[in-house]
Amino acid sequence: MAIVDLRPLQEGLPFGVRVSGVTKQALDSPAVRHEIDEAFRKHGMIVFENIEPTNEMQVALSTVFGPLKEHPVASLARVDKDNMLGVIEIRTPPNSGGVVEIGGKQLAHWLPWHFDHCYNNELNYAGVLRAVKIVEEGGITGFTDGIALYKAFPKDLLSKIEGTGIVYKLNGQYDTMRFGRPEDLKVVRRKPSPPGFEEAARAMPRAIHPAVWTRSSGEKVLHVSPYMAEGIMGEENAQGDALLEEVCQTINKIAKTLSYHHRWKPSEMLIWDNHRMLHSVSGNRPEDERIMHRTTIKGDYGLGRFENGGKGGSILEREY
Repeated sequence: MAIVDLRPLQEGLPFGVRVSGVTKQALDSPAVRHEIDEAFRKHGMIVFENIEPTNEMQVALSTVFGPLKEHPVASLARVDKDNMLGVIEIRTPPNSGGVVEIGGKQLAHWLPWHFDHCYNNELNYAGVLRAVKIVEEGGITGFTDGIALYKAFPKDLLSKIEGTGIVYKLNGQYDTMRFGRPEDLKVVRRKPSPPGFEEAARAMPRAIHPAVWTRSSGEKVLHVSPYMAEGIMGEENAQGDALLEEVCQTINKIAKTLSYHHRWKPSEMLIWDNHRMLHSVSGNRPEDERIMHRTTIKGDYGLGRFENGGKGGSILEREY
């Protein structure tokens, strides 16, 4: 049995595929599971179209790519906590969360380019998302590929950043974002956080991840998250900060044409490789509610570390 349909994600993009025809019955086939997994490893992300929009199907699909990672923060909403399905609900109620103004437009729940858990020494392998409640305007998830970014990046800039480590700290506030900020970004309302969270986050050690790393296949990946970046390890000075700002703004510039922006449908699920992809969220009108269900796949690439041999904690697993 083979996948019913597999085709490019978008014309002209060197990453991503679309897959149709995946059912629970199809996932009982080891050959189908292997084919899907191989497609993911090669292309970095998959949009599954016309798929059963249930939590059970999301879990069944997620296990194709590895064991699920149960979230350690008990306060985050589980879709089925009793059965421990591993599905997290990301609910953004109306007029909640941080609000920014970009291009004269107010946006809630906007996120710049980033990879998940950059502030931790370990990175989850992948995330699987599906939309439960879709906003009429905005709420678009963007993706760009680190392999493609590396190939498209200016060679002189690569020579300066390759071999460096980028320092990250858990800090999701927009007004303290140091690198890669849109020129016209204005903070209308800061993100709310649970009591004591920001103090606990400040006490955690900083994480360090390579700006460029090499896959077992030999492909090089440019993997820099403008969001939550603090500087270049050993070069946290005016010169180093200027270099990192140039790198982040170059990522923003290249990603304008080398990216995919997903407009959600209820009958779709999407997976991306967190070790090579960056993603973003366009934001939506502050008065709208958006609900996403997510599973997280275990698996670290083994190249991150905490500064000065520090140790993290469960707070670093928070889905910020």
